[in-house]
Amino acid sequence: MAEIKTLFVTKLYRARLDDAKALNADLLKSCRVIAAEDGAGRQWSAEKGYKGYTSYASLNDLPRRDPAFAALKLAIDKHAAAFAKALHLDLGGRKLKLDSIWINVLESGGVHTGHIHPNSVLSGTYYVDTPAGASSLKLEDPRHPFMMAAPPRAEDAPEAERTFVYVAPAAGDVLMWESYLRHEVAPNNSKKPRVSVSFNYGR
Repeated sequence: MAEIKTLFVTKLYRARLDDAKALNADLLKSCRVIAAEDGAGRQWSAEKGYKGYTSYASLNDLPRRDPAFAALKLAIDKHAAAFAKALHLDLGGRKLKLDSIWINVLESGGVHTGHIHPNSVLSGTYYVDTPAGASSLKLEDPRHPFMMAAPPRAEDAPEAERTFVYVAPAAGDVLMWESYLRHEVAPNNSKKPRVSVSFNYGR
């Protein structure tokens, strides 16, 4: 009798923050102010072809800079700890630490091409404003580069068996995954900016 086991599962963590509406109002205001003031971030975004604004390469102190980001950090710290526990990570009694956090304001038509987050354990994004038509998150099966001559998956394959999975987040959602997971942001088909805050946790 044949047996098929599922091995090496890739997990996606999704949760909704409490009081997200009030927090998002504060975060959206802060993101707009910071984007207007951060000339270095706007310049880096333009040089890298990022259609919009990101503080990825310009600011590393958002939780100390602004109370709304401090509140966000406290909230996602708890979710990162819960996800690490669900993954059975052996941290030697320690907790993962937030080691980077940055703003993303993706304008209409903007994309963020496929990438991973080296030197981190968990990565994720919190969604501040997702207007109608806003980009989905595209996740790639980490085995994809090794599939060689494997045929494509059937169109009706279950989500867990697909090569690419698209996740449409809502404002107030936090998504997390292990940092080796390749991901990208699909084109923003909304006429309004898609605003989010991304982060990494390390040891």
